[in-house]
Amino acid sequence: MSDESLVLHREAGEGDRAKRGGGGERRKGGGQAAFYSGLGDCDAVAPSTTSWSPSPVLGGGSLVVAAARSWLGTPYRHQASIKGVGADCLGLVRGVWREVAGDEPEVLPAYSADWAEVGGRETLLEAAGRWMRPVAADQMRAGDVLLFRMSPGAAVKHCAILSDFDGPEPRMIHAYWGRAVVESWMGVWWRRRLAAVFRFPVPGSASAACAASLTEDDGV
Repeated sequence: MSDESLVLHREAGEGDRAKRGGGGERRKGGGQAAFYSGLGDCDAVAPSTTSWSPSPVLGGGSLVVAAARSWLGTPYRHQASIKGVGADCLGLVRGVWREVAGDEPEVLPAYSADWAEVGGRETLLEAAGRWMRPVAADQMRAGDVLLFRMSPGAAVKHCAILSDFDGPEPRMIHAYWGRAVVESWMGVWWRRRLAAVFRFPVPGSASAACAASLTEDDGV
C-alpha cells in the first residue's frame, strides 16, 4: 500500500509534540514495551502475565486486514455498511464480518449518534462478546477488533480493526466521524482509551459455524 493511500491521523497535540522534537516513544526508547505501557485499562479481558509480543498476521487475521483495507476511502455515513458508499465504525466491522465470517449473526437495531451517552448500557461491548472471542490486550494481533471508551465512565462506543504493527506505532482501520474509513496510527490518545480487544471467528471454525447456525435459526 502506498504512502499516499495511508491516511495518518493523529491527535493535534501529538503532532505538535512530534514537530517540536518530542514523541520520543515513536523515535527512541519506544518499541513494543513502550506501546504496551501506554495502553489504557482493558476492562473486558485483563492482560496476561506473559511478556508482551504481538502475534503476527496469520490465518484469519490476514483475511480481516485485507478485507478492512478494501473499505478505505468509504465515506462516513451513520449506521451504514456499504463498501464505497458509506459506513460508520460499526458498519465497517459489520462489513468485514460479512466478508470473512459470513452473514451477520443478529439484526442490528436502529441507533442514534449519541446512543452511548444517553443509554448507559454496554451495548457494543456486549454484542462483541456474543460473537467474537475476547483477547488479552498484550496478545492482540493484526486483524483484531479494538473497542474504545471515549471518556471515563461512558459506555464503549468506537471500534476499529488493528491492521499493522510495523513502523513507529501500530496502525488501525476505522470509520472516522465526518470523514471516511481511514488507516491511522494508534497513538497514545487512542491507546489510553482502549477498553477491549476481540478476535473474529476464523472461517470454518466452531465459533463461525455457531454464528451461522444461529443466523439460520433466527431467520436473519
